[in-house]
Amino acid sequence: MSTPKTPKFTLGLIINPVAGLGGSVALKGSDGAATAKIAVHLGAEPKAQDRVATALAVLKGLPIDVITYPCEMGEWAAEQAGFAPQVLGSINSGESTPDDTEQAVKDLTEAGVDLILFAGGDGTARNVCRAASEGTAVLGIPAGVKIHSGVYAVTPKAAGEIVAMLVRGELVTLAPQEVRDIDEDEFRAGRVRARYYGELSVPQEHRYLQHVKNGGKESEALALDDIAAYLVESMEPDTRYIMGSGTTVKAVMDELGLENTLLGVDVVENGELIASDCTALQLNELTKEHACKIVITVIGGQGHILGRGNQQLSPELIKSVGRANLVVIATKTKIAELEGRPLIVDTGDASLDKELSGLIPVITGYRDSVLYRVADI
Repeated sequence: MSTPKTPKFTLGLIINPVAGLGGSVALKGSDGAATAKIAVHLGAEPKAQDRVATALAVLKGLPIDVITYPCEMGEWAAEQAGFAPQVLGSINSGESTPDDTEQAVKDLTEAGVDLILFAGGDGTARNVCRAASEGTAVLGIPAGVKIHSGVYAVTPKAAGEIVAMLVRGELVTLAPQEVRDIDEDEFRAGRVRARYYGELSVPQEHRYLQHVKNGGKESEALALDDIAAYLVESMEPDTRYIMGSGTTVKAVMDELGLENTLLGVDVVENGELIASDCTALQLNELTKEHACKIVITVIGGQGHILGRGNQQLSPELIKSVGRANLVVIATKTKIAELEGRPLIVDTGDASLDKELSGLIPVITGYRDSVLYRVADI
């Protein structure tokens, strides 16, 4: 009597091909066909396919059947990763829409996939949430500019690791996670207004699954003042400081008495603002043949310091500035909220992420800092 074969894991794959286009060119998002076209015109290059390739590389050799949508919505990425996918539906290649995403979710659910793996940002998560049946297991590969929802793995590689755990039959909890998104017009005006859109069932593994982004204003005003005062006092002459996004960095700009792009990247030298709301290309030009430092903070509750809301800080820029010139600032409350979880970098360059891993100083007050680990996930 022959032993019955273990059935293959059936993976549904959906890619939003324009996800993340607006990040490097400082558009604060990619929602809407018009915004995506503007991003391309400004020189943005699609990154979603590469991020999916990183996730699928983890799954090479595992017993998986892939069901996906045509062309750039999954077929090409699956084939490049060595899978022979079953392709459902139809799209106008080069002109896929949110409606295509929602139809793909419905078709994959009807096909009986074990998990829907999708790549995008919060807008894509909203589409998936709108179309998914109750209890459908989904997991996001982070590829968008805005990642406030708790349905995404912390990095593309981590998404692949979670799927691999499921394929191997390891115990992974399936639990509801929130889908949140912000109004991009408000976002571009410097106001973060996140709205709850529902929940999705997501496989959870605490090292790899992103936490919902903490919203609201930083309550530790005195700690922010101390951090800002110390950093301003420590600024070196004739050095260009690339000021990242977020309220903690804004406190430094306030201490300097300079205008700040809350959700963008500015450049300061000798106490003066020399460029505002810069794109990745502009930053590369502004930093050539100059001593530079990059000032960044920790996303509350998540732990990301690169790759979330600051995609203008390209791998090329980070490499040229160097790890030693990354200045990480955060209150001790923000660090404590991580509950021991490491800081995360998701630059889109795996070798760079590895170089950035290890212990890094985090300025937490006036002449006060802690050493904290950056993970290689």
